[in-house]
Amino acid sequence: MAVLTEEQTMLRDAAKGWASESAPVAALRKLRDGGSKQSFDPAAWAEMGQMGWAGVIVPEAYDGSAFGYLGLGLILEETGRTLAASPLLSTAMIAASALQLGGSDAQKQAWLPRIAAGEAVATLAVDEGSHHNPARIALTATKSGDGFVLNGTKTFVLDGEAADLLIVAARTSGSGTDGLTLFLVPGDTAGVTRTHLALADSRGAARIAFDGVQVAADAVLGQVDQGWAVLEPTLDRAYAGVAAEMLGSASAAFDITLDYLKTRTQFGQVIGTFQALQHRAAKWFTDLETTRSCVEAALEALDAGGDTRALASLAKAKASELVHLASNEMVQMHGGIGMTDAHDAGLYMKRARVTEALFGGASFHRDRYARLMGF
Repeated sequence: MAVLTEEQTMLRDAAKGWASESAPVAALRKLRDGGSKQSFDPAAWAEMGQMGWAGVIVPEAYDGSAFGYLGLGLILEETGRTLAASPLLSTAMIAASALQLGGSDAQKQAWLPRIAAGEAVATLAVDEGSHHNPARIALTATKSGDGFVLNGTKTFVLDGEAADLLIVAARTSGSGTDGLTLFLVPGDTAGVTRTHLALADSRGAARIAFDGVQVAADAVLGQVDQGWAVLEPTLDRAYAGVAAEMLGSASAAFDITLDYLKTRTQFGQVIGTFQALQHRAAKWFTDLETTRSCVEAALEALDAGGDTRALASLAKAKASELVHLASNEMVQMHGGIGMTDAHDAGLYMKRARVTEALFGGASFHRDRYARLMGF
């Protein structure tokens, strides 16, 4: 487990306080029941920008604080505890990473200060099917004059409807991970059509169609046909970021359930005294702590540089298994009330099912980890 600095501890505590007061689970219910189809509350995102959270990994030269991936992971964990809906993952973690990894100075100047201020939403559009498979990209980018024309569809794009900037993975040649190119496409570009996808967690995502979308040569992020060199490390950051959020939601589910075990009586006894429930809670706590070690190791590796692929997949695989267990146990240990919409257990379970699949489930990452380790 990481030993936090004083500044990191203060950041975590500030995030905990803000999430519990300004973005509690009740805020997600309000978003769900409002019928707006928004994936987040714009006012909450603006607050995050004002507090500097949107620029935690952004260099100071672009108005960020360069506080590192572990710092952002701590914030994601705390917002995950209350199921806070925001573009923190899609924009502050994933898109900001892609721009730093592959962007020219002009591209960084155009977008990173706006992201750091919470004034812009940006997202990565990579998947095209029902399962995460970044090597299977069919959306084409065809050379046209000095620029390119994009044709194809992306699906389950996080915060895609609200995004001011789409970072689109397209195929310019080859197959698999060869011949991919990343493009910066403003969300309001002619030919871009965004369709709302209602997901189980009430957050939503977008299917985005690109029909003859014309982009200039300076829209290329990185180098033509060399997009995998930017996309893969960007995805590692996505895996670690969503794992941090999942750790937070699983931790909150544990704390809520533990309080219930200490107060609920059955057959004249507090149910927390039942040995069977104690064993299940002990297993849950053990999984929480081992997953925390994996998530923090991945975040620290991102800050240190080098090959982060194995640790990122390990963190996502462990977090996917943990959040599945946590959401199931939360419902079951609460008994009948856990099955009702009046209780928050259902909201934690629904968010768990979405994040399990988001950017690859446990089986995808176990397989990737095994291949990277030579098995």
